[in-house]
Amino acid sequence: MGSLDQREFFNIVNDERRGSSVTHRVTDPRTEEDLWECPVASTQDLEDAIDAANKAFPAWSKTTLAERQALLVKIADRIKEHAAELTELALMGAIEINNTVEQTLYYSKVGLEDEVQFEDESIKIIATHMPLGVVGAICPWNFPIILSNIKIASSIVTGNCVIIKPSPFTPYSVLRSVEVCLGVLPKGVLQVVNGGADLGALMTQHPGIHKISFTGTIATGKRVMAACAQTLKKVTLELAGNNAAIVCPDVDIPHAVAQTAAGSFFNAGQMCVATKRIYVHRDIYEPFVKTFCEEASNAYVIKDDPQEMSLFGPVANKMQFDIVKDILEDAKKAGGKVLAGGKVRDGKGFWIEPTVVAEPPEDSLLVQEEQFGAFSSHHMSEKSRHQDKSSLTNFSNLGPIVPILSWSEEDDVISRANLDNSGLGATVYSQDLSRAERIARRLEAGTVWINMSEKPNPGAWFSGQKNSGFGGEMGKQGLLSYSYTKSIHYPKGK
Repeated sequence: MGSLDQREFFNIVNDERRGSSVTHRVTDPRTEEDLWECPVASTQDLEDAIDAANKAFPAWSKTTLAERQALLVKIADRIKEHAAELTELALMGAIEINNTVEQTLYYSKVGLEDEVQFEDESIKIIATHMPLGVVGAICPWNFPIILSNIKIASSIVTGNCVIIKPSPFTPYSVLRSVEVCLGVLPKGVLQVVNGGADLGALMTQHPGIHKISFTGTIATGKRVMAACAQTLKKVTLELAGNNAAIVCPDVDIPHAVAQTAAGSFFNAGQMCVATKRIYVHRDIYEPFVKTFCEEASNAYVIKDDPQEMSLFGPVANKMQFDIVKDILEDAKKAGGKVLAGGKVRDGKGFWIEPTVVAEPPEDSLLVQEEQFGAFSSHHMSEKSRHQDKSSLTNFSNLGPIVPILSWSEEDDVISRANLDNSGLGATVYSQDLSRAERIARRLEAGTVWINMSEKPNPGAWFSGQKNSGFGGEMGKQGLLSYSYTKSIHYPKGK
């Protein structure tokens, strides 16, 4: 995140910069040094933000789609103007900033408009879309600007007001990205409050918030949904994905290796749709694994200079670092063979080498659990870990460790891939596109990529199936979750 110069960060409430008597510091995952002080929003700050948003909503909701899209262009311009600073603050630097601008500009050209649902000689029925009110966006620590901005852009283009709560592990870039947009939108339309789980819980329960968009773990998502039910507010949950890659025997091995390694180790595997399990056909298993280990060791290396561009980085925080270490140790004890990496770097920083584990047991944590979470195995006893498999749903494996398993029968590998927590994304590799599509259609995941690593597109609906989510975002279809749809019936000849 660069040198520790003097910087101030603020909650933004009704276009006012607000400090706080309560602050916290984030730990730099590269060095374990404390970063800048960051204000923690009070309950009153949140109440004031909700009040400001509800006061702004009546006038804001009457703006036209064209007016709101023009303001999104101005927001993109502000992000570009402050790109140097935001790049330094962002988890993945310029990659995050460029993607944020791209998705903002996408919605400056795409929106919900009235459409004819049905028409015959007697009646015409149109659908029109109305904003919900105030959106509460509870955001994760991986890709903090990208994943908060998709909620911001979706809210703004549909005529909602939005209150962002960044993860306390990565508040800086989100607070600053909202601050640089001051003056673009009417007061109360875009606000940000920094805090922990207690502040997020208040947002889910508050009757003045009409929708929650949450990105995080399955266990927390269930609690969010239960809390939202108390006020019947709308809710979108983008949850964990234990994403599988299926590699068929006819692939070009270097290409498939490059893509699956990118899916596994980009940002140290800290991506909701990262490849978490690779199933390789038995006929090519050995040459694939050998080439994959070489790719992991050569292309994804630890770089000490934070200013040097790298596709690989540290685990983002101590909590997740401990989770990933626990899962690695479990894989070793369970009998998986570590073929590359497998070491925690000595010294400061939350560094784990890109790690390849061959043929771990199917019931190991590494195979069964997605690495994105807020619960580690040291929170439960060794006895309970092995006696209560249901407790494993609290684990998540968001880190640079990937198992490579073999398969021979298509029905079998699809069954193994389709875990309850694997509903977010998947990839299929085959030169036979008809076979790849056949497998893709049988995978129980919201998004499937063929012959490429996982790269969400702002123009495509993104959602999780089964335990990996509820509803979805992105694309034109994603805007429907930020709107009510009203049908208006016009009789003819009367």
